[in-house]
Order: sequence, then structure tokens, then C-alpha cells
Amino acid sequence: MEAFSSQLFAGLSLGSVLLLAALGLALTFGQMGVINMAHGEFIMAGAYTAFVVQGLVGDAGVSLFVSIPAGFLVGGALGVVLEATLLHRMYHRPLDTLLVTWGVALILQQLARDIFGAPNVDVASPSWLSGNVDLGFAQVSAARLFILVLAVAAVVALGVLLKASSLGRRIRATVQNRDLAQTVGISTRTTDRLTFFIGSGLAGVAGVALTLLGSTGPTLGTNYIVDAFLVVVAGGIGQIKGCVIAAFGLGLLQATFEYSTTASLAKVAVLVAVVIFLQVRPQGIFSVRTRSLV
Repeated sequence: MEAFSSQLFAGLSLGSVLLLAALGLALTFGQMGVINMAHGEFIMAGAYTAFVVQGLVGDAGVSLFVSIPAGFLVGGALGVVLEATLLHRMYHRPLDTLLVTWGVALILQQLARDIFGAPNVDVASPSWLSGNVDLGFAQVSAARLFILVLAVAAVVALGVLLKASSLGRRIRATVQNRDLAQTVGISTRTTDRLTFFIGSGLAGVAGVALTLLGSTGPTLGTNYIVDAFLVVVAGGIGQIKGCVIAAFGLGLLQATFEYSTTASLAKVAVLVAVVIFLQVRPQGIFSVRTRSLV
């Protein structure tokens, strides 16, 4: 029973990682129709930000809490530059954005190799995140528990932003009907840039979190970008609540399969399950409600 409980928490932990990686994609893809294949490299940039901050600060505990907002700013800044230079010309042209951002991703990977070198680098975890935490029913990794709490905090913060702020109302208006939002005085251009900044910044936070689980290298983001897109599509394009359900659902599903098979077979089984689900419900768990007539 304890082994199954530990495996169940491993599923929640995997779901929290997928959620952090997918939140920004759900935000930008839902509003602008942009398939950002460089999102994984924004995750990588957040991880390298944690490495640089730790080199400057020294103390692992302090550097972690400095790295989270720093990773958000670095990821957000990269997103704004990408949006301002290339993507704003390609809204709702997903195939074009896929090709362009794939090229940008390769450039960013090579830039990381040139700056930090080809071998992976390690970011030291704080002492209070080493070892396991006894929850009574299972022994769980302290680092993974921290990532789960961070993911929940990110979802809550994003939910408050979208529901209780003027920027959130502008974002929701732009998603529902961009042309109508412009006619009532909303600067959709500014809204798009702010949305891309937030979405890319969340990728940077995900990168900081991933440094607690392993080493950081130029291809770190490519290990998560496909799974992140699976979460976004299964949850429903642009649906944050669907993204949450899909992330934890896929994480638990993979952990359940791994309990009786292997990690490779579990990943294949999850992919097959997503394909079957999308055949039955192609719009995902939730669909976008819009006032658009087209």
C-alpha cells in the first residue's frame, strides 16, 4: 500500500511539473493561436538563470527564492522579444509559428552551448529540500513536494490575475472576440505582449523548479515541450482549468501504468490514451466559449 501511495504521489509530482511547463502555453496558444516551440527553451533559460543566480548569491536557499522571480523575468523578456520581432505578424497562423519558433529554439540551444558549454551544469538544492518528507501514508521527496506547492501557487496567482484584475478582463475579452475588444478601446496589441510575457515567464519558473530534479543542459526544455502540448490540447485550447485537470490526470495515469509496467511502456500508453480521448472529444476537456460569429 505504501508503495502504491508513493507511486500516486509520483504521479502528482509529474503532473505538477507538466502543469508548470504547460500553463504559459495554454495562455498564449488560447489567446493568439501561436504554437511556440521555443517555449521549452524559455524553460531552459529559467534553469540557467537559477544557475547564474546561485553563482552570484551562493546560499542555495536564498538563491532559490531569488531565482523564481528572476526566472520569471528572464523567460518573460525572451517571450516579449520573440513576440515583438516575429510572432506578432503570424497570429492565428499556427503552422508558420511552429516552423519559426522551432528555428528560434535551435538558435537558443546553440547560444546556451556557447555561453555555458556543452556539459550539463548542476544547481545545488537547499538542505531543507534534501531527503524525504513523511506524510504518514508515504515517504515523498521534499523537492517534488515543493514543486507541487509551487505549481498550485502559480495556478492560484494566474487565476486571480485573470478573474480579478483589469488585465485579466482585457485578456478574456481579447480571447472571446478580438475585433469587438478593439472597438471598445482595448489595445489588443499591448494585451498580447503582456500575455506573452506572463506565459513565457511561467516557463522560466518551470525551469527553476526543474533544477531541483536534475542537471541543466541546452536540451532541457525539449524533454517537456511535447508533453506540455499534450496537456494543453487535452485540457482544451486556452482553458486554464482544463490544463490543470489534464496535467494531473496525465501524471496520475502515467504513474499508474508505471506501477505495473515500465516507464517507456507507460509513456506510450499515456500517448495512446490521449489520442483516443481526442478522437472522442477533439475540443478537449473544456472548449472556449466565444462571442464570435465566425
